[in-house]
Amino acid sequence: MQKTGLLEGDSLDQMKSINDKSYQLIIADPPYFQVLVDESWDNQWKDENEYLEWSMQWISECGRLLKDDGLFYIFGQLGKREHAWLHLMSQATRELQFHDLIIWDRIVGYNERYDSFTPSYEMILVLRKSNQDKPYFNKDAVRLTYDEKTIETYLKDKRYKDKDARREHLNKGKYSTNIIRTPSLKGSSKEKVGHPSQKTIKLIQDLILSSSKEGDHVFDPFLGSGTTAYVAQQHNREWTGIERNKDYIEIIKKRVNGTQLDLFNI
Repeated sequence: MQKTGLLEGDSLDQMKSINDKSYQLIIADPPYFQVLVDESWDNQWKDENEYLEWSMQWISECGRLLKDDGLFYIFGQLGKREHAWLHLMSQATRELQFHDLIIWDRIVGYNERYDSFTPSYEMILVLRKSNQDKPYFNKDAVRLTYDEKTIETYLKDKRYKDKDARREHLNKGKYSTNIIRTPSLKGSSKEKVGHPSQKTIKLIQDLILSSSKEGDHVFDPFLGSGTTAYVAQQHNREWTGIERNKDYIEIIKKRVNGTQLDLFNI
């Protein structure tokens, strides 16, 4: 069966009861493995191998749930000197077809280091079902708008004779690249709802708008703060998410039931 809404419990257990090819888009923000040292859910594996074994189990299940023309986004981040994320990407691309690697430029750095550059990005591995299936992707849904000054400058280019057509083209904005620049959430942000690795509305919105249509079904196996559900709901997508942490479940329910929607402007 295809399940919808919030599913409470373990991700692997819940996914096993869902039919194949149920979801157009999957967005996964899993534990990163010993990156958040104060969170028990990010330190529950005895070593990297155990973490990778668990990761491949849920990635395989997500691959089964993904539609043939769907896309599967996985967030990840390198720790200071560990390589779990690199190994996860390598193993995941043997299970499913590599499609893209997105850099999320968080703009503000974190975890200052004495012996290397300050890290300021995370990665999003993008997978699809196979090399034969063409995934749905709408580049026009995530264009970046030009300011008026830039438009006027470009209109001065003498190579373009039809100024009206040129202006129409420029007003649509430029295509987004696979480097997404949007600030991470700080403690003072109105978006913050109490999750230590909460992703921004803007970031999740770009994934949902580009990789699904109205009425499509979006799945998040680690729903966390509920951002995927919230954005999907605001843009007329169906959604299913799994979460086992009772505190996060309460946060999700408040967001999707409307008690916190006044804080957010999409």
